[in-house]
Amino acid sequence: MLQGASVTGGKRLAQYEHNATSELKLFGLDGKKRADILLPTIGSVFSASGRYDRNEIFFGFQSFTVPPSIYRVDLTSVKSALWAKVDAPAIDPSAYDVQQVWYTSKDGTKIPMFVVGKKGIEKNDKNPTLLTGYGGFDISMTPAFNRSMYLWMEHGGIYAVANLRGGAEFGEDWHRAGMLDKKQNVFDDFIAAGEYLIAQKYTGKDHVAIQGGSNGGLLMGAMITQRPDLFRAVVCQVPLLDMLRYQNFQIAKLWIPEYGSAEDAKQFDWLYAYSAYHHVKPGQEYPAILFMTGDTDTRVDPMHAKKMAALMQTEAKNGASRQKPILLRIETKAGHGQGKPVTKQIEESADMYSFLFWQLGVKP
Repeated sequence: MLQGASVTGGKRLAQYEHNATSELKLFGLDGKKRADILLPTIGSVFSASGRYDRNEIFFGFQSFTVPPSIYRVDLTSVKSALWAKVDAPAIDPSAYDVQQVWYTSKDGTKIPMFVVGKKGIEKNDKNPTLLTGYGGFDISMTPAFNRSMYLWMEHGGIYAVANLRGGAEFGEDWHRAGMLDKKQNVFDDFIAAGEYLIAQKYTGKDHVAIQGGSNGGLLMGAMITQRPDLFRAVVCQVPLLDMLRYQNFQIAKLWIPEYGSAEDAKQFDWLYAYSAYHHVKPGQEYPAILFMTGDTDTRVDPMHAKKMAALMQTEAKNGASRQKPILLRIETKAGHGQGKPVTKQIEESADMYSFLFWQLGVKP
């Protein structure tokens, strides 16, 4: 998928996304391909530019094992060299492997997934594994550097990112295959990702945790109610969970083109089918859950997490359990996430990983 193009040094520079990773290509002004620009590894280009009268370009790049970096490319030799980078002295990226695997969803669609962990990690049913996804709004889940994930992986954890339908990884058709009446495809893709990790012996179901926020929090709600048997723990952040009334709060009416609205009789049926709040079953045992929300969230109203936690604490078999608790964390001085101070990010990460380490039996 073409993401952008510009003229630099008398050539045409084009940036693509292919199989959820970035590619850079050079073309002549006649449209004929001249060269591929070699990237450091599987990863994401977050900027690429140059001047029309200069024989060089610069591009920003990051991956799971490469912190945000700037590379310079000499257009004469088409060779790139590191120009600047964010220092991460406490992390040795060379000690970790990034794999891209493909698995089959319920309807036969092939879905890619990134799996990251220590080199030489043994496949068994006890590796603590954190699976995440998003699946919506034409947003791609491409490789990105996340310092906090190294805390997880340093303790033997595996980190997996599934490229679900609803995103932008394969163009607008991929997006439309995970929105409106086709939203269930997103959930089927994520369930299949968890089943794949277990079947391939990356981990076992007692050692799988899942995490997602915003539209990814909606995904977590669907996983809690559709497959409570598949995961040991869930971190559900700033989520949409009552899909019959979501459009009435904050700015959520802007998302009707993505989800639909319960005010339309036909769309009511789509939304009710996966609305997590309306599918909590009394007496059902659920995974351990940490709902996380912000009291001043102006995008996703915190009422979703609050009333879902209250309902589950009352109705679920493990609602009052100390082994598989249902917890609610409310940040009183932050919102949806954008612009959150570093101190708040550290506090939130500390609570999240403490919960995950506890539930999956990871020794700190």
